[in-house]
Amino acid sequence: MYGTTDEYGVDVATDSVHIHDFHATILHLMGLDHTKLTYRHSGRDYWLTDVAGNVVKEVLT
Repeated sequence: MYGTTDEYGVDVATDSVHIHDFHATILHLMGLDHTKLTYRHSGRDYWLTDVAGNVVKEVLT
């Protein structure tokens, strides 16, 4: 568990993480670099985390 929500569990109260960051962190834990995993679609290269995402180092400590 990372961060907190409001008393109703609806909104993020602290330590908000974007879904791209979450995916990058999971891939990092699996030993994969999300910036090197690309696939081509309609003539454009895509990352698995789209064109964003950073590993959340606070989760790893």
